[in-house]
Amino acid sequence: MISYENLYLKLKEKGITISSLTKELGISSRTIAKLNRGEKIADHVLQKITDYLSCEVDDLYKTVADNPLLRTLQEEKSIQMSGGLYHELQVRMTYNSNHIEGSKLSEDQTRYIFETNTVDIGEGIPVDDIIETVNHFRAIDYVIDVAEEPLTEQHIKELHRILKQGTKDSTLSWFAVGDYKQRANVVGGHETTKPKDVPQKMKDLVSSYESKDKIEIRDIIEFHYEFESIHPFQDGNGRVGRLIALKECLRHSIIPFIIEDSKKLFYYRGLSEWKNEPGYLIDTCLDGQDTFKKLMKIFDIE
Repeated sequence: MISYENLYLKLKEKGITISSLTKELGISSRTIAKLNRGEKIADHVLQKITDYLSCEVDDLYKTVADNPLLRTLQEEKSIQMSGGLYHELQVRMTYNSNHIEGSKLSEDQTRYIFETNTVDIGEGIPVDDIIETVNHFRAIDYVIDVAEEPLTEQHIKELHRILKQGTKDSTLSWFAVGDYKQRANVVGGHETTKPKDVPQKMKDLVSSYESKDKIEIRDIIEFHYEFESIHPFQDGNGRVGRLIALKECLRHSIIPFIIEDSKKLFYYRGLSEWKNEPGYLIDTCLDGQDTFKKLMKIFDIE
């Protein structure tokens, strides 16, 4: 969908009505109807308008998401709106996702950092908890920016780079921030994919996912399980995996899910038992989707 809000603002600044513009440039009523419906108009017509207004084509319109949820997040992010859905997504997802992984920051402390961009949270909080909280805010911004793009390994690596930059881990030569792991690791006592096999496994996973004709919530949950099983990064896999799920839900107009820290044992059980009973993880993610639906209801987003 296309927004011509900038065009109308320029006309207003110059004291030009849409009717006088159409008369001056010989623009058809069909084109005006397209403007009103948010549809792309012919390039030669756009060029006429830019010449008349002495501006660039990019100054007249912008593409906006068809998905009302993503559109809301994009708009609120662009103006850094306080107290809206974007604000709450940032605080609640960052707090829960980091806390699942052991962060000592409370939800109130997470909210304070987001709202004030300052730190006044007492003693005993590891510096990396603070850095990774700020980084997670930036990672959600990145997700919103690239939400409509096909998923690539580059997106996945960039999320890891954003999340881990500036942390103690980033000072370790073997840690590979923004790239796949160099040393073997385990999760929950289970062996994960060996470093030498990770590049091919990730290539196959993304390729298989992107080859699907239609992506539904179960496909995103299954991708999440497969990603966590590979465990492609040295650390940060859980948070990156949940950020990927957010991106893909927004991309496919599916209501996202927030896994609450209070449900982490159910979440871990779901990942552990997927092959025997996928319903555990699916139910936990659907419960997280209900959490997000409540947020949307607060802000009257259908």
